[in-house]
Amino acid sequence: MVFASLLVTFREALEAALIVSIVAAYLRKVGQASLIRYLLAGAGFAIFASIVLGWIIQVIYGGLSGVSAQLFEGFASLTATGVLTYMIFWMAKNAHMIKGKIEKKIEIAITQGQMFSIAIIAFVAVVREGIETVLFLTALFFLDPSGTALGMVIGIGLVSALSFLLLRGSYRLDVQHFFKYSSILLLVFAAGLAGYGVHELIEAAESYGIGLGFLAQQAYNINPSSTANLLHEKGAVGSILKALIGYDGNPEWLRVITYVSYWLMIGTYVFKTYSGKTLNGLFRVKHTT
Repeated sequence: MVFASLLVTFREALEAALIVSIVAAYLRKVGQASLIRYLLAGAGFAIFASIVLGWIIQVIYGGLSGVSAQLFEGFASLTATGVLTYMIFWMAKNAHMIKGKIEKKIEIAITQGQMFSIAIIAFVAVVREGIETVLFLTALFFLDPSGTALGMVIGIGLVSALSFLLLRGSYRLDVQHFFKYSSILLLVFAAGLAGYGVHELIEAAESYGIGLGFLAQQAYNINPSSTANLLHEKGAVGSILKALIGYDGNPEWLRVITYVSYWLMIGTYVFKTYSGKTLNGLFRVKHTT
């Protein structure tokens, strides 16, 4: 889960950093660099709010066990999958308009003297990414707490370093390729997470005595007899595949159907969207100081 949580944290945090960088660059451009303090205040409060939300979710989950924990994990995983998928759709469709919209909002705030609007813009942008990150990392935390935490720390460290360069205007990110390829990787994780969520809900249903017929039956079993085998889902290689792509050596039919359907529908849409659009020139934040 280290790589999965690293990518999620890096992408979500970088989206927030890019928006903050756009605002900072525009404020400098119009000679209002002194207002950046409002920008940083809004972003800082959003980060704090996201941390509090993550803490609340972990406290709630820590008090659950048995069927309640299975239901929580199942719904949390599917919710994270849905939010992540929506985010990828939205970014693919609207990314080319973000820069212009943000600059227009900042211009209105400056013209009307509503300086706190700058803090609000930063807060909304950052807290949205923070909530998405918390939801997705919570789902990953169920599978691998230590790996998820490590990936999150590395991702935050990388974004912090890159944000510093972006704010200084000394680095220009190739956003076109970044969003395209990171979206593909996130879809891989999301598909596996959707399958995991379905698996947990199936187990919860069985615990309540609810029969799902063939949907809950084992579709196939390619797990080696020994968990020490590299290709077993709990083995050295199998566990990595399980974390990265949702590999399961003996899944239920409903899990297989969910996984395949997700790729057929969501994967096809994203492929067509990115193959028919270009994001060249998006988030050009390089400037002279």
